[in-house]
Amino acid sequence: MTEQHSPLQSLREGHWFKLICGASFQHLPAIRNLTLAYTLAGADCIDVAADPAVILAAQEALRVASQLGSFGMSWARPPHRPWLMVSLNDGEDPHFRKAAFQPDRCPVECLRPCETICPADAIDHRGVLSDRCYGCGRCLPICPIQHITTRTYVSTPHAIAPLIVEAGIDAIEIHTQPGHFEGFQRLWAAIKPEIHHLKLLAISCPDGDELIAYLQALADLIAPLPCPLIWQTDGRPMSGDIGMGTTRATVKLGQKVLQAGLPGYVQLAGGTNHHTVAKLRSLNLLRSPQSQQTRSVPPPHIAGIAYGSYARTLLQPALEIMESDTQLPKPIPQLETEPAQLQTAIHLAASLVGQLKAPHVTPAAVP
Repeated sequence: MTEQHSPLQSLREGHWFKLICGASFQHLPAIRNLTLAYTLAGADCIDVAADPAVILAAQEALRVASQLGSFGMSWARPPHRPWLMVSLNDGEDPHFRKAAFQPDRCPVECLRPCETICPADAIDHRGVLSDRCYGCGRCLPICPIQHITTRTYVSTPHAIAPLIVEAGIDAIEIHTQPGHFEGFQRLWAAIKPEIHHLKLLAISCPDGDELIAYLQALADLIAPLPCPLIWQTDGRPMSGDIGMGTTRATVKLGQKVLQAGLPGYVQLAGGTNHHTVAKLRSLNLLRSPQSQQTRSVPPPHIAGIAYGSYARTLLQPALEIMESDTQLPKPIPQLETEPAQLQTAIHLAASLVGQLKAPHVTPAAVP
């Protein structure tokens, strides 16, 4: 892989694209197929749960993608391997939870609005399908008898550190928020000895009181870093598939962090969708290809965008057939075994990746 076509170059040039599979999402067939499609569409990073089985599924998809090569996406040639990222948390966080309820306690006459509203098809007559649930929480307020609860969990630092080396992880993302400094310190102390193995560190944080002061304290704590740093502005978590308006919160938060002048790159998440790139361009927050031709220092800009719920929902039509039945002992459905579905999935993924990547294609690279 050349520097010119590396994920790091995408970050530097301001067209970094990250797929968020979900910190709590453990549905292996979906993770494998999403990773494959978005890798072939030109993604720079794949963010998954810190679960060995999930990591293995994503790595298998990356291996298959390297064999298949680029499917004519000019911004993905020559094909480069995305960085594989795992997400950790330093305390209670909505990304690290699962919905739960006892289905036998549901009223017989209930219309089960929880099934209808779930974007991950994680609820049926058996209750919550834990591997599919990624903790969005949309089912909680809609339950007529307020029967649904959540189970939260916190990353175990000393169990995570070995994964960095043993599982071949390229990047780590730490989910935090103002008030979690002690938890962040504990997590950082556990993973710091392995940081030199990483290509990237990301810190994800929602808005809150004294946010900039908190992020500055984190920057001071982790300095110096042997790798690039991303500040992920988590505007409206896990909401991008709801509607175009959800992107406003993350753009606003991105502006706030960008103006603070913290060391590192700023990348949006939380409410990102098909409207995000247009919104950033209207505010002159994306670096244009023309600005890269000059030697002057570019104005502060958003370095990239991470897409989660919207990216997954976008591919749902192509993947529904592949994921219709994943019960063991059947093997994991493999997208590459169905050429028509694979082609559809890649072009759907490319319609999103291309919003960031296509403007940066040089004329010589266009087929």
